[in-house]
Amino acid sequence: MSFGVNMQNKGNFKRKPIVRDVTPAEGAVVGRNALRELLASGRDVDKIFVLRGEREGSITVLVAQAIERGIPVVEVERAKLDALSGGGNHQGVVALAAQKDYSTIEEIIEIANARGESPFVIILDGVEDPHNLGAIIRSADVFGAHGVIIPKRRASGITPVVEKASAGALEHMAVAKVTNITDAIKKLKEYGLWIYAAEVGGDDYSSVDYGKGAIGVVLGSEGYGTSRLVLENCDFKVSIPNFGHVNSLNVSCAAAVVLAEIAKQRH
Repeated sequence: MSFGVNMQNKGNFKRKPIVRDVTPAEGAVVGRNALRELLASGRDVDKIFVLRGEREGSITVLVAQAIERGIPVVEVERAKLDALSGGGNHQGVVALAAQKDYSTIEEIIEIANARGESPFVIILDGVEDPHNLGAIIRSADVFGAHGVIIPKRRASGITPVVEKASAGALEHMAVAKVTNITDAIKKLKEYGLWIYAAEVGGDDYSSVDYGKGAIGVVLGSEGYGTSRLVLENCDFKVSIPNFGHVNSLNVSCAAAVVLAEIAKQRH
């Protein structure tokens, strides 16, 4: 008994086509006309990817509009655009629209005022992993924070992965996306917030009296911690004691530990 192809009918044999995933990335807005409408709508945009070297015609105007709004524009190879667009006709440009509209620092302060509470804000200095960002937003909600501030560049924005990792907390948490974290800290200080950086070499986090006033908590990136300039603009530095072999906790775990202590004192 043969399990091979019947060679007498080999002329009729056709190889089945390979089925590839042609699903665009979540939140992808594909093509120049679609991007034009997206920018005109005023909707929040996380990032725009442009074909490397493609800076002619209508795309030049679109890129200029994006830069004017402070939207990161990244030049990439065609393969990246093909993947983001799911193989669609991207015309050299794909934007990733935010999963939710971002808030402003002023709006976060207003949320605290409306609740009759002192502002409690989480400031993230370059958290890149969307799972970590989602988990921090979840902790922020659980422990009564009024908002989370993230940078526009070199950090995760609000994506479907973040939304899922937050376990629903994203719907209840104001997230502000700012150009410069140091400037954001200075603005928070104008509202009377004391800024605590969760960083190695600080006071034991559990021995600090956070009080019930207006405070902000800074958490650094996974690989580099808090940047020097941001750290210089913080008022205090607090640390989690380490009795094991690894040098630190994951940033989302560290956030949960510190925020729990602050919440205990505030409430």
